[in-house]
Amino acid sequence: MRGLMGRLGVVAVAALVVVVARARAEDKAEKVPPDKLPKAVMDAIKGRFPKAEITGAEKEKEDGKVVYDIELKSEGRKYEMDIHEDGTVIEIEKEVVSKDVPEAVTKAIEAKYPKCTVKEVMEVNKVEGKKETPIHYEVTIETAEKKEMEIIVSLDGKKVRTEEEAKKEAEKKKDGDKK
Repeated sequence: MRGLMGRLGVVAVAALVVVVARARAEDKAEKVPPDKLPKAVMDAIKGRFPKAEITGAEKEKEDGKVVYDIELKSEGRKYEMDIHEDGTVIEIEKEVVSKDVPEAVTKAIEAKYPKCTVKEVMEVNKVEGKKETPIHYEVTIETAEKKEMEIIVSLDGKKVRTEEEAKKEAEKKKDGDKK
């Protein structure tokens, strides 16, 4: 009897490992060649950026929905777009040149990460229909210790956090909204 129970326990654990591995695999982004993007996604890109050159594309699931993360260049500027598979644009990130970054944002970064080097600044915009609303900046920095990291900075520079901290904050908010 013990032998049978032990074997059943091993089978149950193995099954659980397979289920977790599949769930994790589902969460991972999958690279997609630009010529394999759905027509609705391509139409959304060309609708916003007619001269777009797609430099990268990934497909992933977020909250049970398929989302395409598109990297592109248009007229010499870098952009990123998050688009549902039906062509609905969720978010657009726009590269910002150093001189155009608000002073409050620059000062906030320097205060939290002294002697860092700013590598890239992207203005993140939430999209609703044709309207884009800036929500924060994603800034790639190299710390004084030569560690590269992405930080999130509020538009007014009053809040600076790592990407991980921002994700945890968003999850807490989502959990709070469910209650």
